[in-house]
Amino acid sequence: MKKNKLVIFSFLLLSLGACKKVIDVKETDFIGGDIALKTVANNESGIIGAYAAMNVEMGILLNATFADEVKPGEFYNAATTHEWQYSSQDVGLRDNYTAFNLYYRIIDRVNRVLVALPNAVAANATEAALKERLRGEALFLRAFCHFELYKYYSNTSVGSELAVAYMETPSLVSTARITLTPFVAKLKADMAAAKPLLPTALTDIYRATRPAVSALQARVALYLKEYTDAITFSSEYITAVPLSPMNQFAGIWTDANRNEVAFKLSRTPSLGGRIGSLFQGTSANSSAIAQSAWVPSTKLMSAYDQANDVRFGVYFRTEPLLAAAGRPAQLVAKYRGTTYGTPGEHVADAKVFRTGEMYLIRAEAYAEGGNLVGAAADLNALRAARITGYTNVTLATKDAAITAILEERFKELPYEGHRFWDLKRRNLPVSRLLADAPNANAQTLPAGSFRFLLPIPNPEINANPLIQQNPGYTN
Repeated sequence: MKKNKLVIFSFLLLSLGACKKVIDVKETDFIGGDIALKTVANNESGIIGAYAAMNVEMGILLNATFADEVKPGEFYNAATTHEWQYSSQDVGLRDNYTAFNLYYRIIDRVNRVLVALPNAVAANATEAALKERLRGEALFLRAFCHFELYKYYSNTSVGSELAVAYMETPSLVSTARITLTPFVAKLKADMAAAKPLLPTALTDIYRATRPAVSALQARVALYLKEYTDAITFSSEYITAVPLSPMNQFAGIWTDANRNEVAFKLSRTPSLGGRIGSLFQGTSANSSAIAQSAWVPSTKLMSAYDQANDVRFGVYFRTEPLLAAAGRPAQLVAKYRGTTYGTPGEHVADAKVFRTGEMYLIRAEAYAEGGNLVGAAADLNALRAARITGYTNVTLATKDAAITAILEERFKELPYEGHRFWDLKRRNLPVSRLLADAPNANAQTLPAGSFRFLLPIPNPEINANPLIQQNPGYTN
């Protein structure tokens, strides 16, 4: 028996030794970051890869369908999310609205660049300048992605409440969520460090610029209720990127011009990204229009001065072919792209930051600080740029100002990924007209409902034992 034990023990030692040797063998088909990101050009490729992974379409669809921007069209297949019945195990939520996989993947990519970049040798002054810019871009993207995760899973201004993990190095180690105070400190540090490294000129708005950082800082400050900062940063953006003339406003959405935009994501027929297909059925030709899952809500369309507001004709359209066939004919036109059956149908760039939003951020911040004259001035300036024959208004009280500004956000920013989170941060309900709801139970999501935050998805819970689930959900 002792002899057998010795044999077994000897075998285990040999096996462990063999395993150790296998572990020590250098892989020949693996390219690590120290090699893949060795040059400045390599690191730029890494940053381009991070931009390529950016996807704001998920937030656009979430805010439209979870709030009151759309109503069911002919093909209603999202009852769980539209009617606020999602859970951490829901297939629709996990597949369509899981920000964890998307944004932490991008964060990991830029973190690898940030680790490798200091060791990349610049061959000349041009590469040295590019190296600095790449660091700024990486920090901007890291901040942007963490803020997106915050909106999905936290969206609080209370420092002691949970945010999400802020990843500053590439890691596969299980990580717990942190509270908002340290999360915000890291977020602000990244934005502040990125800003001076980036170009001021908007020569390439498909990559980060200083105005884009100002816009992100303004947006963050608004969510955190830091209104003085919101005024400062939105003013920086407004100074750099003025409002579009009314007769050029439509060109923003057809990509005929770059008015108001300091940062957008490229979408082309060859690379996909048909944002318009989120709301409108595709077509092989002008007579074969597929069913649309979503059409504009009656509530939203009724909010406009339809005869004089340029936004109404740009954001919506009535399709005669559908009307003639007795099908839902009022469609979202914001990302329409080119005509039926062409490669560019439903293809349009994703506009991440616009001057219209910055005016509304500053107006809200002014109102919160008691500057009703400033709030009215910004609200009037925006409306005058959108509405023919507009007459200025005054704002008598803070409450009246906030109500007017939120109503204007509803009209200025639909299908851009703001509405649901606006209602959450202002502690307001989602209130749909009965005509926009599939049933009476889907008319209202009460203010303060736990469903204003998404559940941490079950795959993340299973993979990370340190992660904390949001209140109201079970795993």
